[in-house]
Amino acid sequence: MRWWSVANFVSNAGTWMQLTVQNLLVLQITGSAAATGLSMSVQAAPALLMSVLGGAAVDRWPRKLTAAVSQAALAVIAFTTATLVALDRLDMTTLMVLAAVTGTVATVDNPACALLGNDLVPAEDVPSAIGVGALVFNAGRLAGAALAGVTVGFLGTAAAYFANGFSFLFVTAVIPFLRPAAGAVRQVTGRAARRPASGMSVREGLAFFARRPRLLALAGVTGISAVFGRNYGLTLAVLVTGPLAGGAGAFGTVSTVLAAGGIVGAVLGARLRRPSVRLVGALAATGALLQIVAGLSPSLAVLLVLVLPMAVVESVSDTAGTAVLQTDPPAHLRGRVLGVWGSVGTLWSLGGPPALGLLMELAGPRGALITGGVVIAASIASGHLLHRRATLAASATLPSKDTVPQPALQTAA
Repeated sequence: MRWWSVANFVSNAGTWMQLTVQNLLVLQITGSAAATGLSMSVQAAPALLMSVLGGAAVDRWPRKLTAAVSQAALAVIAFTTATLVALDRLDMTTLMVLAAVTGTVATVDNPACALLGNDLVPAEDVPSAIGVGALVFNAGRLAGAALAGVTVGFLGTAAAYFANGFSFLFVTAVIPFLRPAAGAVRQVTGRAARRPASGMSVREGLAFFARRPRLLALAGVTGISAVFGRNYGLTLAVLVTGPLAGGAGAFGTVSTVLAAGGIVGAVLGARLRRPSVRLVGALAATGALLQIVAGLSPSLAVLLVLVLPMAVVESVSDTAGTAVLQTDPPAHLRGRVLGVWGSVGTLWSLGGPPALGLLMELAGPRGALITGGVVIAASIASGHLLHRRATLAASATLPSKDTVPQPALQTAA
């Protein structure tokens, strides 16, 4: 698990180096902000259509081999892009094709690597392992963003892509030496995984997700929070540079506090032993209330005080939700469930920012934060009340043992 965490830190740092310079590269090629957004959408689009297939493949194929091959494929894509940039042969069409291929490989790589990390710890420690993964992700994000500026300044844009390629190769080299922990949930592969007549049995994963109230509730809480909150890079940027009359430096300070809060939240999330959908809902509602207060902030100093707990709550909520998602399904369905979640999550990531942007156009940044927080809190409270009422109604209709007719007891005997 230590080796896997080190490998993921290196990989995340390389990925964020590339992501940091990719938007600048698109702007350099096209000079269009719209083209920059289009490149991001093209890379995300395969997850919308193919995540369920990628998750099914992860359930069917050996996990270590799947993760190693997908990481090696991502390395090839990064090296190809780096070479084209270095030779000044990269045009927008080629960049879009490479982005689409990257997104396609990621539909297999993301669930494979997520579940591979769970194999390295006993089953009862999976929530903690997910928290460690969140901590590594946030640390890699900070390191990658910082290294990107240094790398591009001294070595050029192509160097960031080369560095990302080597980070994928490092992960590929580490994977063969990983060994499952005693008590870890074992993956079923081979003939046992091929028993369903439907091959990869995508339908089975969809049916399980649709029939599981916990997962549907988790999807509802996460979706409403993703659309009306959490996009702090958008809402807080407009708030800081608009009503609070701050500049780019002020927003940089807010972003730093958000990142620090994410790390603190990941550390706290790693201590969770029994995460639940109820906990995710409570944290999301708390974050919504903080968001409302942030929308009312009279100054940048007050906003900074609120931003830290907002980021902590969001990070712990994400860790708890991921733990529920990866531990609730049976072991042989987890890849497919993660695939379904990947498709659903892509809808939020593609539709959330435009919807929030429209809300800010209509209500302003303060109004968007306040309205979004009210919608999130009210939705979660309504869902909780409906669930409680349904639970009470179901318990009231259950027959008591003392009221079972005697003939029925005699027949059963």
